[in-house]
Amino acid sequence: MSLQPGESESPVTGGTAVKTIHGSLVSSNYKLSSSHQQPHLTSRTKTIQDTQSKRVLKKPPGTIGGFDSQQNYFTRVRDYVDPSGKLSFRGKAVLHAQGVDFSNGVSYKINMEEFKYIEELGKGQFGTVQKVLHMPTGAIMAMKEIRLELDESKLSQILMELDILHGSNSAYIIEFYGAFFVESCVYYCMEYMDAGSLDKLYGAGVPEDVLATMTISMVKGLQFMKDVLNKIHRDVKPTNVLANMKGEIKLCDFGVSGQLIRSLARTNVGCQSYMAPERIESQSTYTVQSDVWSLGLSIIELGSGKYPYPIPDKHSGFLGQIIAIINEDPPSLPADKFSEDSRDFVAQCLNKDPQARPTYAQLLEHPFLKTYENANVDMKGWVQKAYEARLAAANKRS
Repeated sequence: MSLQPGESESPVTGGTAVKTIHGSLVSSNYKLSSSHQQPHLTSRTKTIQDTQSKRVLKKPPGTIGGFDSQQNYFTRVRDYVDPSGKLSFRGKAVLHAQGVDFSNGVSYKINMEEFKYIEELGKGQFGTVQKVLHMPTGAIMAMKEIRLELDESKLSQILMELDILHGSNSAYIIEFYGAFFVESCVYYCMEYMDAGSLDKLYGAGVPEDVLATMTISMVKGLQFMKDVLNKIHRDVKPTNVLANMKGEIKLCDFGVSGQLIRSLARTNVGCQSYMAPERIESQSTYTVQSDVWSLGLSIIELGSGKYPYPIPDKHSGFLGQIIAIINEDPPSLPADKFSEDSRDFVAQCLNKDPQARPTYAQLLEHPFLKTYENANVDMKGWVQKAYEARLAAANKRS
């Protein structure tokens, strides 16, 4: 369920801002009374808290971020975690057990004691996501847990995702409800998209009107990141696009996103299977147009029902896939199922010359998207049927 319609950001005194969820205020002066606090500590929540109390940073010197001495390791700890248990990102954000405070004056007050565990939604390279109930408001949320590792890349990923989530006032990017830091783990609280990611929904392929509507949402989300946040996603793929039962489509997972400096990004991270040829061939700089390539591949996968390049096997690994991406002609949507406009749209996204790929503004003016921009596409109906089909297939397998 999307929580966006019930949430707003409200000004408070002192130049700060807080979040309201379904009319309930979550602010710096919001606290549970002692008479309400203890019953909310469910067995699952208590287990989480007990686990956190044991999660101390005990990795031996030399195993974290390339630091090769005990002195360097503890110096690094002091750079980020102060004796009170706060995780500080050098003037940009401070996370603690009761929430997160950003340097721009925005604070989100939320903590572990307010949550009841429901189920695990998934695990990934950068953390575990759980479905939880926020007991004070009754809101269902997705809570992402990331085990803190004091290396520069992991800390940068945490800060980047926080920066994008709290700065994104867009209908095409998942809502952010707050974050907190408990011992050795960082937790993000986000909008729960109850239909899941698009890679679990597309089945044998989505029809053109649904595909166009999905694409409009993805392009507008990416355009917001570039134009408003000056960020590039760098990991565009169906797994990182979520749907809810209302039929809304939103971007997620910004841990590997990058800051654009004069329209250039400088590090090569993200999913290799969706990388543009110039990112695979060059380890230096690339532009936001590399996300346009990843968008094109995602559209083909959603429309055709399968990833368009060779799937790695145990013998060749990713080599065959890399060779195909670099050397072969780009894939396309099936001609027997999709219009010439849709196929042209994808062809422009998958131009081997990144300078020849359209901008997001140009993509939104393409006939493929303009045709369906104001069409009455039943996204809600499609998502619900796709979700039911997914459940039926899972039950059949079990």
